[in-house]
Amino acid sequence: QVQLVESGGGLVQPGGSLRLSCTASGSIFTIYVMGWYRQAPGKQRELVAHISSGGSTQYADSVKGRFTISRDNAKNTVYLQTNSLTPEDTAVYYCYANIRQSLVHGGMDFWGEGTLVSVSS
Repeated sequence: QVQLVESGGGLVQPGGSLRLSCTASGSIFTIYVMGWYRQAPGKQRELVAHISSGGSTQYADSVKGRFTISRDNAKNTVYLQTNSLTPEDTAVYYCYANIRQSLVHGGMDFWGEGTLVSVSS
């Protein structure tokens, strides 16, 4: 079994910053893509950013230049540094990872339970 556990969410004022973390644990052979989605109230879940095992990154247009995704492969951890936050960034942020659990398994998507980021004055 695999678990993803997020941390770092909270309440922040507009213009502020938060650093989200997500660590994968359990039966892991290799981790391919890791990333973050978010879901605001009344809206569909959307991709924020993802990062390959080699470090290639992709961002949603709405966060480019403000958010930075990174990962520590030795710790099975992905980070999301969020800067210049606005109320429009308020959402539950979900971590995900495509993980291969053994040589006989293919890659599967696993999700964390989410961490709330609330931007308000």
